[in-house]
Amino acid sequence: MLDSDIIKLIINGNTDKYRVLVQKYQDRVFHVCMGYVHNEDDANDLTQETFIKAYLSLNTFKFKSSFATWIYRIAVNICLNYIRKKKGNIIDRIENAIDSVTSNHKLQIPDYSNPEEILITEEHKKVIFIEIDRLSPKQKTAFILSKYDELPQKEIAEIMQITEGAVESLIQRAKTNLQKRLKNKINQSNDTTLQMILMCF
Repeated sequence: MLDSDIIKLIINGNTDKYRVLVQKYQDRVFHVCMGYVHNEDDANDLTQETFIKAYLSLNTFKFKSSFATWIYRIAVNICLNYIRKKKGNIIDRIENAIDSVTSNHKLQIPDYSNPEEILITEEHKKVIFIEIDRLSPKQKTAFILSKYDELPQKEIAEIMQITEGAVESLIQRAKTNLQKRLKNKINQSNDTTLQMILMCF
């Protein structure tokens, strides 16, 4: 059954069908949220908030775009609002997030058996997360949807309601900014591991 058919059933009173949409898109929405907050507990809360808001707003769905695009847009807006409220505690959030970064995280650095090496990789994670959080909201959104969720530029453009060219420009600027900032840190520390991470961008 198509998403649009399920939505029509829900709007007409068959509310139990909403769980079908939740099960289908929960992991994808969670990954979007993880890209913003780097913390499983917060990402789960934001994912739940996204689906609650989507359910309450379902009667406003215009069927012009896909449900996936629509709910991604809701998730992005909720994450951005959350970050604005927590702006003053970015470093604390990132430090508390280190242990909850999962194997699904596209920028995760492998764990090692040596405790000293594990400590180093945690520092690398903090550096990367801090620099991602420093991106402008639009650059961050385009970068996360591209890098974390591997969405095509066309879909990102629909979610952000901008042109594909604008999406490409935002992603490139985000990568350039991340590369520049990480290079500065590499020059200061001569960190070979950070040099390898830089190649991912």
